[in-house]
Amino acid sequence: TQVLGVEVTVRRVDLTGSGIVAICHRERMRQAIGILDLPLPDPPPDGVEWIEAYRHWALG
Repeated sequence: TQVLGVEVTVRRVDLTGSGIVAICHRERMRQAIGILDLPLPDPPPDGVEWIEAYRHWALG
């Protein structure tokens, strides 16, 4: 997945007080990005239907 033009790997998904976040890694750096803010690759990953369901629920 690319974030701000940089290729990252989503290692896991966590639930925080503010919502669901993807924990993204690039080399030794790590960043939590809100799952609704994360651009999806093409083709989308397995389980994308859960992200879309969460988007529908969260955004109404």
